[in-house]
Amino acid sequence: MARKVVNRQAKAAEADAAEKLAAEAKRKKASKRKTKKAAADVRLRLYWGVFSQNLKRVAVFDFDKQSEAVKRAEELSKGGKSPHFVQKVKEEIKPE
Repeated sequence: MARKVVNRQAKAAEADAAEKLAAEAKRKKASKRKTKKAAADVRLRLYWGVFSQNLKRVAVFDFDKQSEAVKRAEELSKGGKSPHFVQKVKEEIKPE
């Protein structure tokens, strides 16, 4: 019984064609992905927050009242109590 002769060039061409089809299918699949909508612009407002040593927020002051926030932190820190500090806090402004 005679064996069928395999044309290696034809087999290589078939393999290349199969790879191209697979690559095109991947590209099509990747392009069909839905993109997430960009989040709506979130408006933030800046405050001064007085925090304890455990990072617990004790008080909040408007941004233009930094001196009052510092005074409050000093009051809470007096008498050997845990130290308090002032830090900026950003909070989201909720639309009406």
